[in-house]
Amino acid sequence: MHTRHADIYDVIIAGAGPVGLFLACELRLLHRSVLVLERTKNPHSALKRLPSGLRGLTAPTLEAFDRRGLLDELSAAQRAHDDASNTAAAAHWRQQPRRPAGHFAGIQFYHDDIDTSQWPYRLPGHAGTSMAVTLETLETVLAQRALALGAEIRRGCGVDSFVATDEGVSVHAAGETFRGRWLAGCDGGRSSIRKAGGFEFAGTEPEFTGYSVEAELADPDALHPGRHYTRTGMYTYARPGTISMVEFDGGACHRREPPTLAHLQAVLRRVCGIDATFTQVRLASTWTDRAYQASEYRRGRVLLAGDAAHIHSPLGGQGLNLGLGDALNLAWKLAAALRGDAPAGLLDSYQTERQPVAAQVLDWSRAQVALMRPTASSRALEAVIRDLIATRDGATYFAGRVWGMSLRYDVGASHPLAGRSVPDFERLDGTRVGSLLRDGKGLLLDFDSRASLAKLASGWRERVDYVAGDVADRLGLRAVLVRPDGFVAWVSDAVPDEAAITQSLAQWFGEPMDWEV
Repeated sequence: MHTRHADIYDVIIAGAGPVGLFLACELRLLHRSVLVLERTKNPHSALKRLPSGLRGLTAPTLEAFDRRGLLDELSAAQRAHDDASNTAAAAHWRQQPRRPAGHFAGIQFYHDDIDTSQWPYRLPGHAGTSMAVTLETLETVLAQRALALGAEIRRGCGVDSFVATDEGVSVHAAGETFRGRWLAGCDGGRSSIRKAGGFEFAGTEPEFTGYSVEAELADPDALHPGRHYTRTGMYTYARPGTISMVEFDGGACHRREPPTLAHLQAVLRRVCGIDATFTQVRLASTWTDRAYQASEYRRGRVLLAGDAAHIHSPLGGQGLNLGLGDALNLAWKLAAALRGDAPAGLLDSYQTERQPVAAQVLDWSRAQVALMRPTASSRALEAVIRDLIATRDGATYFAGRVWGMSLRYDVGASHPLAGRSVPDFERLDGTRVGSLLRDGKGLLLDFDSRASLAKLASGWRERVDYVAGDVADRLGLRAVLVRPDGFVAWVSDAVPDEAAITQSLAQWFGEPMDWEV
């Protein structure tokens, strides 16, 4: 689908990474004009492919992709990539006798230890709890979807500066000026939008420099596969030459430029404690555990999402999912603001809902760093965590955090399902609730098919689909109001209180329309 160059865009997005692309998809789904500006010309990079580019998608992300019809497409694209490159077995954990479910500071927990009954409102559905995908595959699928929906993507056109007013934003990029009603900074941890916009960015400084290396070793058997704590840090090794190293140097060696072979050689020997030798380095990058967060996600007409709003170490692989969750949460609220039917405070709820989620992830990252420090106290604490994570309750707790099962927003309702991801109810005709969210509208699920509820919902029918009929397992519920992002805004396990549902509809979807006028 081709979209002509707009005089003024609803939203200009800085950054064509997964967060910016998913935000573009969501906004175009809701019929908002979108321009994505990306500084780099070539979307392909060795760092986005296996093994360095492998990322884990968690339950909220998989559910979001399933609800938008992206999950099958993404799975197929990743399988095709694996088959073509014969890399499906690249991850060392796939060779283990038990099926790992995740890790905390390198301490694994396993699927057979997890008690899924602790999540009573999660029903079996199309979306699982985790999935491995490369950044290259993810970005390719999202870019294709964004373009198909009519988004405009300009590569080699990074934002140089912008001027924001109460009415909109003028963005200067690669010698051109673009006008938008809103500007979304999705341009990564070194975000130029955040810096130019004057956003406060605060947190904790790094304790280590991390290295991701693809290399050839003189003796591939000199290192033991798996994760290992050492006197100076930690390393992970998978034959024949995939190495991740952490050295507690205060982040002194993190640089924009790739480290040299000589430097990597010295770090390898210090961290591993043996005279292992690199004969060739094919790919290397550095990272740290610096953990910072923007104190506000919006300043006037400028918004932040993803790493532009929060950065932390890649331990546990939660940063990508955190950013995609930002995009999902922001898009429908921003679209409502652009339409002019957003209730008071709706757009502000983007920050109030997402900022605490990021703060939790940053603390989760810091806790892992504390466990990794090369000290006697950290090793003692590690032993305690290993014992806990090997128990059923412990593994379930860690899975709930790592998989995103514990995610819940404060929506002002006390029911234990309110604020959580809607269960993937299966209707009696075989369709699932997830497939009913394809168009980005809200849902009012009425399992009892009450005529009065149908009449009430008609006032919001442009923004909320009323769906009547029973489901295979209603989990003891009678009616559920679902936001466009798939999270439950209101729920009733008794005869629905029409005053309560009216209040919730107005809270999230604005005033009803008078269809008789």
